[in-house]
Amino acid sequence: MTSSRVVAYIDGGARGNPGPAGYGVRIENATGDLEHELHAPIGMATNNVAEYRGLIAALSYLAEHGYDDALIRSDSQLLVRQMQGRYRVRHPGLLPLYRQAKALEAQFDQVTFEHVRRTENTEADRLSNVAMDAQEALEEERSKESEVRSQKSEESRRASPSSGRVSGSTST
Repeated sequence: MTSSRVVAYIDGGARGNPGPAGYGVRIENATGDLEHELHAPIGMATNNVAEYRGLIAALSYLAEHGYDDALIRSDSQLLVRQMQGRYRVRHPGLLPLYRQAKALEAQFDQVTFEHVRRTENTEADRLSNVAMDAQEALEEERSKESEVRSQKSEESRRASPSSGRVSGSTST
């Protein structure tokens, strides 16, 4: 285990809430030097889900790399207070993420959660925006692919002979 304290700035966001979502994490050593950056699109989600996904990504990375003392800084007061035990997690969609984060937290000797202003979390915010941009691009691509499939299906339907139906009138 790495015994020196590491600082993880975390952020998550969704455009539309819910909407295209992603998280960003900036990990610094005790002297403030960059250790690692993480970001990822996470599909369509809410801001709070994205915040928790950022926390889980940070804790997973730190655990995998042998850190045992972490300071987690987030501009999400809700997440910080829930992780500190000051607020209960009531939303059923957040409960599994909260439990996963608590299980990861238990792997450390010490994890401290600190609420910071958005202005103190600009790099994690930047990274979460990179992730949200990527998610929006994925959504646009999926939408275009769906539109093309729909057009091809419509063209195919029009081009195929009607299945045994006769149009027009017949006289006997």
